[in-house]
Amino acid sequence: MDSVQVDAYLRRLGAEHPAEPTVEALRALHLRHLRTVPFENLSVHLGEEIVLEEKRLWDKVVSGGRGGFCYELNGLFGALLTALGYEVTLLAARVYGDGGRLGIPYDHMALLVRTADGGDRLADVGFGAHSHDPLAFAERGGQVDPGGTFEVVEAGPDPAGERGDLDVLRDGKPVYRVEPRPRVLDDFVSGAWWHSTSPRSHFLRSPVCSRLTEDGGRITLSGRRLTTTTAADGVREAHELKTDEEVFAAYRDHFGIRLDELPPVPPVPPVSRL
Repeated sequence: MDSVQVDAYLRRLGAEHPAEPTVEALRALHLRHLRTVPFENLSVHLGEEIVLEEKRLWDKVVSGGRGGFCYELNGLFGALLTALGYEVTLLAARVYGDGGRLGIPYDHMALLVRTADGGDRLADVGFGAHSHDPLAFAERGGQVDPGGTFEVVEAGPDPAGERGDLDVLRDGKPVYRVEPRPRVLDDFVSGAWWHSTSPRSHFLRSPVCSRLTEDGGRITLSGRRLTTTTAADGVREAHELKTDEEVFAAYRDHFGIRLDELPPVPPVPPVSRL
């Protein structure tokens, strides 16, 4: 990522160019990213190809004013941090699902970021509702964050895993399992393909667009349902958008996304009587 691309990316975030690759600068960039670049899966529903190449990701997120899911957002954020002088390692993770089952290999991407002054941090701007700040990677106690209390702990036995894997917990519940071994962007192509095509992928259930709000709450458009959550009291308000014009306006006004067409909303599957 050259200096022109870096400057444009920082303008997209509304962030200043950090003087040094410090922990404090990383925190500021991480928070700005969560507030300005939405987590979204619209490409999956619009038939757009997801290409895990730095230039294509920059074109989509920075030039195109879009968001993306984990591989796109963390992949591009990692490239920005590298250009700013941080030492960044891509990490594969598997997300905990129903019944405590772990997802597929390369289910998720997170970032291990080494700063100039504060050791290693686990950064993640591509998970949706998660920690607002990067987590101290070596800290094994609870880390209080506006998004909850997080812990990074040694993972339990897993026949499909390896020794040294780590679980990330939020408020005592496991979120995902991180493999602390370096990966490259191409390693995640199979995961992106699976999440874009598999009938088992939750990304195919509905188009989703979500970001952190300035007050620490969250705003999410799932299908045609717009939900806002306030940070102070956790109150959720949701309502259905009735017209296409309202949906177009919600994408534009709340997420800065201008679409030529709306992603189709898959029908809700019938409830089984078994």
